[in-house]
Amino acid sequence: MHILIVKMTSLGDVIHMLPALTEAATQIPGLRADWVVEEGYAAIPAWHPAVTRVIPSALRRWRGGQGHPWREMAAFRRAIQARRYDLVLDAQGLIKSALVSLLAYGPRAGLARGSARESLACLAYARRYPAPRELHAITRNRLLTAQALGYPCGAEAELRYGLSAPPPFTVTGLAADYVVCLHGTARPEKEYPERDWAPVLASIVASGLGVALPWGNAREKARAERLASRLSGGVVLPRLELPELAGLIAAARGVIGVDTGLMHLAAAFQKPGIGLYPATPPQRYGAYAEANAPALVNLSLPEDLTPESVARRFERDMSLAPRPVTP
Repeated sequence: MHILIVKMTSLGDVIHMLPALTEAATQIPGLRADWVVEEGYAAIPAWHPAVTRVIPSALRRWRGGQGHPWREMAAFRRAIQARRYDLVLDAQGLIKSALVSLLAYGPRAGLARGSARESLACLAYARRYPAPRELHAITRNRLLTAQALGYPCGAEAELRYGLSAPPPFTVTGLAADYVVCLHGTARPEKEYPERDWAPVLASIVASGLGVALPWGNAREKARAERLASRLSGGVVLPRLELPELAGLIAAARGVIGVDTGLMHLAAAFQKPGIGLYPATPPQRYGAYAEANAPALVNLSLPEDLTPESVARRFERDMSLAPRPVTP
């Protein structure tokens, strides 16, 4: 069986689809998948063994008229229509993803009205399946995929992302043993206060580990520079592409971060971690580890989010975690 998955954005959403594909490949021997994804996230599906072809989309760039949009859109359509699929699964539930699914040859399935984020998307599907929106996105994807492919729903089965780790990536000046600290996120209300980051990072350095501070925009870079200026072992990373940042995370001792897609990537790489959730419920948005993977704890209660509590949690769960073995 060969299917097409349409799951284009965001980084967290793409990662949330991986356990569903892993489970489907276990349930249906020989299952292969092509995957339509926004070009900036194309590396992620490519690291999954069941994915035979990644079809990058550039809808954001095309809307801005960058590059050669008409020529690239024609090539994109040809790539989607290069084969007939046994199933075209829109796991995004948006109008834009539904329109992309309409380009493909094969029976189309997606979320039912009330489960999809944009109800008009349901008009594109011949088969529609419920997946309650109050559930975590990983569970919703597993429910949808199991129903669409006709095997028993495995939402309670062990969670497996199935990703192969990318090559390690090193940064000049960063200690060989380090923690990645994800302080940036798309919405300011999801941030952990800068004044609280400072003592948390100090406790990491005091344990003998380096601190890697990535950033994605000028505001985050300025914060990273302020935090690093107070630390002997803090390094502000250069601007990295996703494969490079993934290689850095995969080789880290662990990760501490806010509600951002990179926390989910750390979970997929079986990294020990501490998620900081001052504004969003971890039950729906938290990063979750695989079975038997190192501890990944999501903190959301005010008393658990104090710098002292986070530092204690780090010392207990992460400071003694084994250093990853790199090839």
